[in-house]
Order: sequence, then structure tokens, then C-alpha cells
Amino acid sequence: MERRPDNRADIRDFLTRRRAQLTPEQVGLPSSGRRRVPGLRREEVAVLAGVSTEWYTRLEKGHIGGVSEDVLDAVARTLRLDEDERTYLFDLAKAAQPSATTATRRRRKAVDIPPRVQWLLDSMTLCAAYVTNGRLDIVAANALARALFAPMFTSHTVDEHGRPNFARYYFLDDASHDFVDDWQGAANTTTALLRAEAGRYPHDKALRELVGELSTVSTEFRTRWAAHQVRIHHGGVKRLHHPEAGPLELTYQPMDLPMSAREAHSLTIYIAEPGTADDDRLKLLASWAATPAANG
Repeated sequence: MERRPDNRADIRDFLTRRRAQLTPEQVGLPSSGRRRVPGLRREEVAVLAGVSTEWYTRLEKGHIGGVSEDVLDAVARTLRLDEDERTYLFDLAKAAQPSATTATRRRRKAVDIPPRVQWLLDSMTLCAAYVTNGRLDIVAANALARALFAPMFTSHTVDEHGRPNFARYYFLDDASHDFVDDWQGAANTTTALLRAEAGRYPHDKALRELVGELSTVSTEFRTRWAAHQVRIHHGGVKRLHHPEAGPLELTYQPMDLPMSAREAHSLTIYIAEPGTADDDRLKLLASWAATPAANG
């Protein structure tokens, strides 16, 4: 029987780092002068959260299974966790439960994309749209998305099925630095998204293999992974340097796309502000993308 992974190290690292980021002044405590370590002490967090120091010490060591939601809420408030970080903490606690569901523990299998999803994507002709799984593989895309992210689809980092992966592209293909204007921001968000996914599904072997690969090969990823930043909700503006269409400033928005209890998916749409030069360039790219299909 395969031994299921233990997420206590992730719990310990996450809570310790968040505690180290807070000062006594930030939480209304008097400063006691010089400290041996940065941030709050464990006993200070315990007092503010309304639990004993011994109990919080045990929690910070990773023994989070069976902890009540009220206590987790108190710890989240004390550590000033944002919404995504709070969700991550609760996900870690849920995954640590002895009664965690079999679906959470087993290796998740890839889910076939229903034809209706591809039909939906293909119907979106004026925006680039694609579907990703929790590991950030692009598992389905419309013609404009394939044209817009052509450097990713033609990268040496695609898998054996020709599917791009955002993390592999950013950290294993140097050309990504030229394609994405804010590479640092994109790399930070990508790592934080994978961190959140690891909190939800710590027993996903494919995800752990991806993180292991990136940690081994890429110092940039390894440094970001160690920072333990978490991101669940994201969206905004991305600037790209397309090899054919030129510079593009696009708005993007991911949305949950429920398709299976075995795998989480997200639908992401990229669009330009109407009436702008970016809108014109995106429409030109869309016409180029539609040409092969029309001629075929």
C-alpha cells in the first residue's frame, strides 16, 4: 500500500513564515526591544488567538487535524491572513483529517474534456479562451488562445500530448522572459497558484512530481516555492510581446469550471479594451487564427 504524503511540513512552514512577518506593533502589543527571531513569538500568537502556548506550538508543528473552525479562524485573524491564505489554511486542515475522503488521497486521473466545453471555447471568436487544470496545464483552448500563446504551444516544455504548462514554460523556457512583459509577476502568481493547489490536494502525485521537477531544475522556482506565497483568486491585466501581433495589453479573468469531482478546472478569458490599438491587434490575430480553419 502506498504511503500517503504528510502535509505537516507545509503547515509548519506556512504558519512559521506568517508569524515571522508580523511585528508586535502591528497586532497592538508593546515591543519588548531586541528579539532573537523576527516577528511574533509563539506565545504572543497563542494569547491573541485565545489558546494555550502548548496548544499553538503543537498546531504550528503541523498537528492540525481535528482543529475546530473557530480556532482556525482565530489563528487566521491573529496572523492577518488574507482570504486566499485563510482558505489555504483550512485546506491544509481538511487534508490532514484522518477521515479525508478517498478521492482526496488517491492519485487523480486526467479528466477528458467534454465536447461541449470545446464547443463553448470555439464559439468565443473575439476573445482568447482556454481551460486549465489545477497543475496549470492548458487542457483545451480556442483558436485565438492557441495563436495568442503560440510561444507556449511551440515551446520545448509542452508534454507528450502537446499541452503547455504555465509553470514549466515560465521556469524552464528562457524565451518566456521575452514573451511576458512582467515575468517576475507572472512567475510569482504561477508559483502561488501551485502552492494553493498543493494545499487542496497534497496527495496529488502528478502535482508533486511537477513541483519536484521545477524545484530541481529551476532556482527561480525553488526560491519562490520556499517563500510559501498563496494565490487562489487572480485576474487583471497582462502585457505580452507577441512575435507576430506585437505588444498586447489584455485583461484576463479566470472562472471556475466544474466538470468533475476528481479534477479542478478553470476557464480563463483574455480580451482587449474595445476601441484600443490592442483591440485592433487582437482582432488581427483572430483573423489570422481563423484563416487555416477557413481554408481547411
